[in-house]
Amino acid sequence: MEENSEFDKKSLKLITGKSADWDSLALDCVAFANSKGGEIHIGIEDDEDCPPPSQKINDSLIEKISKTIPQRTVGVGIAPSIRTSTNGGEYISLKVFRSSQVIASTSNGRYYYRIADESKPIPPEDLTRIAAEKQAFVWEEKVVRKISSTQVDILKYQFFMDDIKSSDRVSSFIKGKNMEEIMDFYFMSKDGHLTNLGILWLGKREDRANMHYAPSVQFIKYDDSENKINKIMWDDFELNPKELASEIINLSDWKESIEISDGLFRRNIPHYDIEVIRELIVNALVHRVYTMRGDIFINLYHDRLEIHSPGPLPLGVTPQNIISKSIHRNTHLAKVFYDLNLMEKEGSGYDKVYELLLFNGKPEPKVEEYDDRVVVTIKKNIISKEVVKLMSKVNSEYNLKQKETIALGIIAQNNSISSIELSKKLSLHDDDTSLRSWLDALLRHDIILSKGRTKATEYYINPILLKQLDFKGKTDLKKIEPHRLAQLIVEDLNTYQPTSIGDIQKRIGEEINYKRIKRQLDKMIDDGKVESIGKKRWTKYKLSREK
Repeated sequence: MEENSEFDKKSLKLITGKSADWDSLALDCVAFANSKGGEIHIGIEDDEDCPPPSQKINDSLIEKISKTIPQRTVGVGIAPSIRTSTNGGEYISLKVFRSSQVIASTSNGRYYYRIADESKPIPPEDLTRIAAEKQAFVWEEKVVRKISSTQVDILKYQFFMDDIKSSDRVSSFIKGKNMEEIMDFYFMSKDGHLTNLGILWLGKREDRANMHYAPSVQFIKYDDSENKINKIMWDDFELNPKELASEIINLSDWKESIEISDGLFRRNIPHYDIEVIRELIVNALVHRVYTMRGDIFINLYHDRLEIHSPGPLPLGVTPQNIISKSIHRNTHLAKVFYDLNLMEKEGSGYDKVYELLLFNGKPEPKVEEYDDRVVVTIKKNIISKEVVKLMSKVNSEYNLKQKETIALGIIAQNNSISSIELSKKLSLHDDDTSLRSWLDALLRHDIILSKGRTKATEYYINPILLKQLDFKGKTDLKKIEPHRLAQLIVEDLNTYQPTSIGDIQKRIGEEINYKRIKRQLDKMIDDGKVESIGKKRWTKYKLSREK
């Protein structure tokens, strides 16, 4: 099992011998308690799935964990136990419970949060945010009004049960439960009463209307001058989240498309792919903050679509890493959407959005975070018909995976891109290893080529492939060879010296990476061909007198 936001593995050395590090285990427990809770298996090495077959755990270790962790933490609940692996070896299963009301900390006042497979310190400015996250999580399970779990909307309940029975994501064990058991399993009822989640999904209209901050949605369409020409509101609380998403997805405004030629055939590219709309609408409903007031706004302009969702992104997710992070705020609501096949996976779904947009030759989504909302913008127009043909041709021949489609789309739209820039767009670590899983197949089939080494590596579409496709893309200077770049710099300095590197870039080609020009200038200085005047941002360059 791989380490993630709810699971971790630790060596037995962590709590035994002279090298025991109880503080490290304590901070991991704090991190799990402040997120969704989790389980730590102690006695299994990072690169192993099972403990050593001969490993036995002494009962005294369980007692020591039960005594030491509470001494080194505040607000952390744990339950350690000895487990036996399939190979006969023993290990410790340390269950860490979610701290639902208080923010857990170490005994010396340090706060941590679990993000993916890491325990991260919480900066002081994020403490109020994590407190809000806890309230948002508790919201789903809370019983605010004493409404019996039998007082549901009969039609909504029947549809929900039919969806459960027909879903291929729900196990036969769950399908075999009775009404009360299924509602309890999905946290829609508690002690015989409907929870907030139960009212949201199965409740009657009047009960949903009396909830705090039940979702309301506004769809507003604008003309070319950005004047409102149509407005639809869903604010009567008649619909549950599934019905609400369905009505929005079925709007006729998503049916418009553009037709492009593709060899002997013609292909329709929708202005807004219905699967992209589905993911973004479901994402707005699942990940919005249900403990604060605010409508979801869907603003359709002549050239773009904006979706405004109340509240900030979940802690650990940023506009820069949204493609790679799978953290959900309303865990139980996300579970319902996923089990009913209403969302791509129990994560953000943005990797699917990236894949569909890039495959259709469109820019990546733009995500902006404000204090009270998140705004996602997608563009209507494609960047290049040639890129669309390229993506379609390559995918039909090589049956690309999602990661490969995303990487190829970014490279094709940029003509050429450095490994650093590509890693940044994909929210990866700045090293060759993390990019490998995205690019291996593309490089192996010579779909893309590379030049340079390590951080200076650049990726571009194989020119032979472009020629075979009769690709008429834009020619630029991104892949210019070093000696030709040096010649361009010399010609520029002959006319405009002394001048700054920014002005050089503007004149010889803004598409040429700033750092490439800087590296070339540094080399020319070392070779005695160019001199620099001034320091830092006031530095200017001129040709050497010896030149």
